[in-house]
Amino acid sequence: MDSIYDFFDYMKNTFLSMSVIDFIDIAIVSVIIYYAIKFIKDKRAAKLFIGIIFLFVFYLISDALQINALSFILNNVFQVGIIALIIVFHPELRSMLEKVGGMPLQPINRIVEQKTIQKTIATIDTIVKVASDFSMIKTGALIVVERTTKLGDIIKSGIVLNAEISIFLLKNIFFDKSPLHDGAVIISNNLIQAAGCFLPLSTNTESLEGLGTRHRAGLGISENSDAVVVIVSEESGAISMAVDGKLTRNFNAHSLKDELSKLLSDNLVIRKSVSRKGR
Repeated sequence: MDSIYDFFDYMKNTFLSMSVIDFIDIAIVSVIIYYAIKFIKDKRAAKLFIGIIFLFVFYLISDALQINALSFILNNVFQVGIIALIIVFHPELRSMLEKVGGMPLQPINRIVEQKTIQKTIATIDTIVKVASDFSMIKTGALIVVERTTKLGDIIKSGIVLNAEISIFLLKNIFFDKSPLHDGAVIISNNLIQAAGCFLPLSTNTESLEGLGTRHRAGLGISENSDAVVVIVSEESGAISMAVDGKLTRNFNAHSLKDELSKLLSDNLVIRKSVSRKGR
């Protein structure tokens, strides 16, 4: 019992001796650890992280048992491991840093004028209408809506339009005889910024089983940015959405509108307006 009392007494003294800086230090480290675990869990780093743990255990065992050759090899592997991880996970790290960099600006971006709110509602309605019509006639489409991560490099890869969003224009772009129908449309600030754009392809084979290049491209850009991507399958007519590296399939007009309203309408006023308009 004495040892238990000593332990709690030690913890009490430690806690009382901590300064404000110590609490701030713990909070910052906790946040870093949280996002590191979230990054490992959500990305393909999970399996690699398990492998690193096994290698580290082998290293400790070999060092303890004086298995010199194995210990030497593993020691050198860990010395260059940090550089190797940065190279292997360059796309994921870049995406994470871009999203973190955009977070401080989100509260400012939420303060929008009523005119912008109405334009956002119109953009959502247009995307839903076009996707639903394409789904019925099995016309492929790939629509990328920019959020906080800027897609300037992607826009430059296509034909810059900077045009008002309209159902007529989107249907002409994705018409199967159009030279732009195989590329992606980029929507930014409620304007069609470009069409026929090339997107980075995802390497996540598990989520893309049985799907084609259009879905692979849509998932790829969602892995490298916080964009919202609407995909219509040319083969089945199914409507899918890619966000934050995750692909969700089989939307209908109602569910697509609800999800776009949640993702694109940070302002509560927009959500309520969209909800009333959909009734």
